[in-house]
Amino acid sequence: MLASDLFSLSGKTVLLTGASGFLGRTMSEALLANGAKLAMLGRSERLTKVRDELAKKYGEKQVTAHAVDMYDLKAFKKTLKEVIKEFGTVDVLINNAHELGPNTGFNAPDSKLEDAPLEYFERNIAGGMLWPVLAMQAVFPSMKKKGQGSIINTCTMYSLVAPDPGLYEGTDKMNPAGYGSAKAALMQLTRYAASFWGPHGIRVNAIHPGPFSKTDEEVANAVKKDDPFVQKLKDRTCLGRIGNPKELTGVLLFLASDASSYVTGQGISVDGGWTVR
Repeated sequence: MLASDLFSLSGKTVLLTGASGFLGRTMSEALLANGAKLAMLGRSERLTKVRDELAKKYGEKQVTAHAVDMYDLKAFKKTLKEVIKEFGTVDVLINNAHELGPNTGFNAPDSKLEDAPLEYFERNIAGGMLWPVLAMQAVFPSMKKKGQGSIINTCTMYSLVAPDPGLYEGTDKMNPAGYGSAKAALMQLTRYAASFWGPHGIRVNAIHPGPFSKTDEEVANAVKKDDPFVQKLKDRTCLGRIGNPKELTGVLLFLASDASSYVTGQGISVDGGWTVR
């Protein structure tokens, strides 16, 4: 079998949350390029724009956009139901949405554990647990009926290790306690679902991204400016650099396709070696 056939998503319907944001835009393109029919979910104003760009390249019928404020759980459940009704079934679910900003404590002046308001934890738990749970519950009936399906949860290297305080000293950066905690819970949910849903042919896995830039240009600009924070991140990896979102797509396609048909309950780190030392 050719590798292109092994990793093909032709004939598969994929539901991707956080489809136009950090990492999601690159994921969307990779899925479509490998034959998937894609339902993009997100609350970003960029969603429709990204969808239109991709539809022009891959075809109007291959990609749809569904804007929703996922913090409104009732609205999110309704949107999920509508998407599944429209497509009839979902072969692959990718839970990628998470708010990475001041509202969840990222780089906020009060984001240290001893100062963080409960709201940061609540919003991280929403992104790290509640949204994935609702999406998984929504696709379960059709996957069970079909006897197969793949669910991929985007976690983080901080599902596995704690942040190093030294990285943030002297900077305006901060990684909130609620983020890694919620994503660690998502990894456990991944194992739980793999255990209980395996008999139905449903595989559930996770990806643990490390330090990634948003674009090639962002990497180039950071290096050009000799950004000390980026340099710290680079120095912590075995490969001595931060990643490009395109470097996530290999693992994503592996887990989404039949290439990983005997893989479930696993978390695959794509972190340049950050978590090995």
